[in-house]
Amino acid sequence: MFERYTEKARRVIFFARYEASQFGSPYIETEHMLLGLLREDKALTSRMLRSQASVEAIRRQIEGHTTIQERVSTSVDLPLSNESKRVLAYAAEEAERLSHKHIGTEHLLLGMLREERCFAAEILNERGIRLSAMREELAHAQGEPASYASDRASTMLERFCSDLTRAALENELDLLIGREDELQAVLHALGGRNRNSVVLIGEAGVGKTAIVEGLALWIAAGNAPPFLDDKRILTLDLGRMAAGANQAQFAARMNSLVHELAESHNPILFIRELTTLVGVGLGGSLDAVNILRPALGRGAVQFITEGTTVDYEATLQNIPWFASCSRSVRVSTLTEEEILRVLQEQKARFEKYHSVTYTDEALQCAARYANGCPAKAIDVMDSAGTTVELRQAHPPEEMHEVQKRIRFILHRMESAIANHEFEKARFYSDEELKERANLEALRKKYRLDEASTSTLVHLSDMESAISRSAP
Repeated sequence: MFERYTEKARRVIFFARYEASQFGSPYIETEHMLLGLLREDKALTSRMLRSQASVEAIRRQIEGHTTIQERVSTSVDLPLSNESKRVLAYAAEEAERLSHKHIGTEHLLLGMLREERCFAAEILNERGIRLSAMREELAHAQGEPASYASDRASTMLERFCSDLTRAALENELDLLIGREDELQAVLHALGGRNRNSVVLIGEAGVGKTAIVEGLALWIAAGNAPPFLDDKRILTLDLGRMAAGANQAQFAARMNSLVHELAESHNPILFIRELTTLVGVGLGGSLDAVNILRPALGRGAVQFITEGTTVDYEATLQNIPWFASCSRSVRVSTLTEEEILRVLQEQKARFEKYHSVTYTDEALQCAARYANGCPAKAIDVMDSAGTTVELRQAHPPEEMHEVQKRIRFILHRMESAIANHEFEKARFYSDEELKERANLEALRKKYRLDEASTSTLVHLSDMESAISRSAP
């Protein structure tokens, strides 16, 4: 549905869904879309409303108009109201009328104004924002019909960044297990007036990236402190930004990025490896971290990066001023019990991907092997799943259908148990036994042993994966 939408227009919809969930609304209404627009496109809204006070007044007006219910989980896929659906249809018509290939935030604004009786249009009209005047103003903006520079697909943020906060809203990230102390330390650093960037320090595979993803989940769920309410975590790919560019071109890209960040105010850059930040674009004053230095000094840019103790000490030795703009947060290893919880959290996704089922003994084996680093456990979990998947990849079609039915029945049985529907659960348990008997009969028919067709990842499978991963 949103293939033609620009990145910023898509984020308006995502933020609208978030706003609807915070109000406890069963639908995404036009006022939620307006709040999403105010949150996402600061350039467009400041041009419309002229002052931050107007933005705050709009939020208060919507809060006063709405009966706030219990919050809805952000994992729930809220539908668009009929008015909101018409707004999107009008936005598409406005883009077509102007011969634009993409639907941007300005088209969403025009769509709200065209849905004259909706609450969003009422709010905008009260502030003197009219459809005809906005069409004319947008058509002359910077000589580009109805297209803002902040919403063009060529911005550095859109070309070289991916949005972790959006991934959290789309339920694409795993829950953060443990790490309460580290997460609090990160929040404390980000909330500072000075030195408000973060370097996560820990050995490879200890789970530094998981902390950043956990922060994105907190922001998406509305659990973060107020100073992070409107923040987005954007993963910056510095390697891709430097690819094919000479030093001058790379410096120009970096300077454009800094300018966009200063205008947007709300992004926090996540740069996956400290060595990337201090190593890309090397060339005296033209390397990445030195280009960022003035913006970091005045607090216009915030970042989170990660590295080992050796990487961090080498950075401070070569770039002494780096410590004056960032705070280090030590990331310790996890206990075996915590790693087992991480694996249990990830279990469903790996089972779905590989079409297998992990036994408890297999997961416990992976947790023991990890030696405090969850990434090692996840790697062997993935490897063992691949092995079992390959082993039973080509069963006879009859057996394949029975295996599919067993997986379906198990899923239904788990749902029934979770909903305390024990009669249903007993029914599905009986059905599972019947299908497993069918499977056993087919094994005998085709003269196959159980190991060659089982979808279970056993302890022995995990031990084999560990032996293959050993250096």
